[in-house]
Amino acid sequence: MSLYRYRALAADGRHVRGELEAGDLAELEHRLRPLGLVLINGEPRRRARRPTVRVPRRELIHFCFHLEQLLSAGIPPFDSLAALRDASPHPRTRAMVCALLAAVERGKPLSDAAALPGAFSPVAVGLLRAGEAAGTLPQAVRDIGTALARDDELAAHARRIAIYPAIVGGILLLAVVVALTELVPELEKLARSTGQALPLQTRILVALSHAVRDWGWALLLAVASAACVAGWALARSATLRRRADALQLALPLVGEILRKLALARFAALFATLYGAGINVLDTLRTTEQAVGNRVLRAGLRAAGHRIEQGSTISDAFAAAGVFPPLVTRMLKLGEHTGALDRALNNVATLYRRDVSDSIARLQAAAEPALTLLMGGLLLWIASAVLGPIYALSSHLPG
Repeated sequence: MSLYRYRALAADGRHVRGELEAGDLAELEHRLRPLGLVLINGEPRRRARRPTVRVPRRELIHFCFHLEQLLSAGIPPFDSLAALRDASPHPRTRAMVCALLAAVERGKPLSDAAALPGAFSPVAVGLLRAGEAAGTLPQAVRDIGTALARDDELAAHARRIAIYPAIVGGILLLAVVVALTELVPELEKLARSTGQALPLQTRILVALSHAVRDWGWALLLAVASAACVAGWALARSATLRRRADALQLALPLVGEILRKLALARFAALFATLYGAGINVLDTLRTTEQAVGNRVLRAGLRAAGHRIEQGSTISDAFAAAGVFPPLVTRMLKLGEHTGALDRALNNVATLYRRDVSDSIARLQAAAEPALTLLMGGLLLWIASAVLGPIYALSSHLPG
């Protein structure tokens, strides 16, 4: 079997491109026919690899909603996927559905098919497997959509932390660069032509202007080189990556928000997987990859080892040393009541609310602070520029 790259014609006249395993072109044409595709041309890839389709999160949420509706109506998975392939307007979603259909057509269950294209996370694959085993596949697909929607909400919170400072910082940097490269050189020429002595703040501004004009390219090159070296070092060293993640959690103001974001994601995913009937150890292994922060991931791994050795869940999380008391208290409450998923859902709700409130407070404090910073810097530049001009005009004959 080789992996073929093909171009095919759909029933509505669209041209579809994709990849599919087949022994030869005749088998490829045979495999495409049940998908409603007519082969135009195909060629084997030199190296067979697992096809990867990256679908935007919003598209996956819509896909899960429609798939859950079809499955709940009693339509088999293959027919449901075929209907979604024909109805989806997004090309990446169509490519993903074609890959799923090809795998299901070869006899694979939907959970194994979902692991092939690479669009679904291990959490989603685990939920699908649990749903297939329990006969609750529509509920599993609904849980995946809900988890994706929560992740999208948390990602929106994370973006809100950086958007306003990035915009203000960009405007401030642009204003300073324009002043140093366009305005200050003209002021220097005027001062030299009159022989007037410049005040200290103007001399500092002129020196900065010279540095930017003469060495600006070197500064940009140094910053780009430092970024490349840092990326290379992080890619090669797991220790550095873990230290970088620990530094993120230790940042003032922002670090606590990032910790709560990661814990909200963990608690929600743990509750969803555990509620679907997946055992605690498998749930921990799955959520390790979804937390995002390596410090918390190591804590989950350590907690899993202690649970394997017979420790209770709450004691294992407390011994890991990286989880707040709220998490361990709610885990202990869930163990005593037998409603661990409900307790963790409460943790996720509390952390999401805390994150939203913390971001609102941070933005409320950051907006005037950044505005004052930008105004102060621009005022200093304006006074350094206008001061010599005013002194020169005051000496002109009336």
